Amino acid sequence: PDAAPFIHPFVGAEEFINGVRRYCLWLEGANPSTLRQMPALMKRIEQVRAFRLASKREATRKLAVTPSQFAFISHPKTRYLIIPSVSSERRPYIPIAFAPPTTIASNLVLLIPRATLYHFAILTSAMHMAWVRQVCGRLKSDYRYSNKLVYNNFPWPAPAEAQVARIEIAAQAVLDARAAFPGATLADLYDPRSMPVALADAHRRLDRLVDSAYRSAPFPSDRHRVEHLFGLHQALLAPLAPPATRPRPRRRH
Repeated sequence: PDAAPFIHPFVGAEEFINGVRRYCLWLEGANPSTLRQMPALMKRIEQVRAFRLASKREATRKLAVTPSQFAFISHPKTRYLIIPSVSSERRPYIPIAFAPPTTIASNLVLLIPRATLYHFAILTSAMHMAWVRQVCGRLKSDYRYSNKLVYNNFPWPAPAEAQVARIEIAAQAVLDARAAFPGATLADLYDPRSMPVALADAHRRLDRLVDSAYRSAPFPSDRHRVEHLFGLHQALLAPLAPPATRPRPRRRH
């Protein structure tokens, strides 16, 4: 029971999308005297130390000096946005969601610290999905999302403040529509066969608002969205083009 404060939910793409419960020991900043009073926890730390020492990889052996810590720590101290690195191409949208800092992300998801409702809105829109389908990698036929190829090259809009406010309201409506189905996983909610009507409607309203942030004329299809995005991307590659401002996603290792 004394270890309870150190036991945190641990999510990769599988756990995040399908609601699988998995946990880890998160000991960053833990008092050594507290750890030494828990024999079972100390046994686990010793197992980690022995595992690292037995590695053929020099970098892993060096990590045996700090066996109570993850090999790579970039976890944010505040709420962050999770994007699974692999997601089914059958889903109309890649399921993304906010997570509290007490949830620890694995290297199988990308996390965006300091993300707002606006960032959530753009990344869960039809516009962004049109970009994903064209440029992302594939694992078999599933989407393989990456920060360097997909996220960093995606042209963001530059809406007025009033537009941003409307987009954020629509983004919250998407989250509210999800919350209306407690116990449903993201896999349940975004399966095209079982996606709730209220959630699909909320996404369509959000899609229209995000589209209008790029231009006033509607986009008849994803082809037109992609053509517009590649035009913006080409302009961003031009000399002296100002970079878009957005938080950088991190990959956990």
